[in-house]
Amino acid sequence: MSVTLIIIVVTSLISIYAFSDANFFEKWKHNPYIEDKNRQYYRLLTSGFLHGGWPHLIINMIVLYSFGSYVESKFTEIFGPGQGELLLLLLYVSAIIVADLPTLRKYKDAPGFSSVGASGAVSALLFACILFNPWASFELYFAIPIRAIVFGVLYLVYSQWASRNQHDNTDHEAHFYGAVYGVLFTVALGSNIFTDFVNMLVHESPWW
Repeated sequence: MSVTLIIIVVTSLISIYAFSDANFFEKWKHNPYIEDKNRQYYRLLTSGFLHGGWPHLIINMIVLYSFGSYVESKFTEIFGPGQGELLLLLLYVSAIIVADLPTLRKYKDAPGFSSVGASGAVSALLFACILFNPWASFELYFAIPIRAIVFGVLYLVYSQWASRNQHDNTDHEAHFYGAVYGVLFTVALGSNIFTDFVNMLVHESPWW
């Protein structure tokens, strides 16, 4: 079984269990106020294995499977079996934590703020995928074709705007910083990943 599938199984089992155990859910969710006051920083990680309901879980796991499988195959191709899978796991787990850090700082004095979900880590995998194939065709809302690099730019712009202007239950900052971290992590691995990305972006464009 691939690392991506293992992550999906583990996340799904924990999320489903938490649906019926409110106490467990409360102890694992990302709550900056409690994390700061009680030093419960483990929540930065555990919150990534919880979801707000079935639609939230299903959508995240579908996207995780799509992009995680691709990034895992590329990591394995570049770094070899074993190391490639380990790097995928390291990217995913660390992205959960990194994506929550901005809201920890921003809302540490706001008892009412909390969030759950794997979206920050999924965003990291999405943007690692864009690095490897910037001109791939994504299906926006499963119907509208859009180039990966264009989608990536729009995603970052919207996430940044929404984090400042939207007052809903979505942690848009986690999306933004998870995406940025996914790029930085992947580029830091070396192996000409960034150079290859630039070459594909300039020389393989379907627009000219």
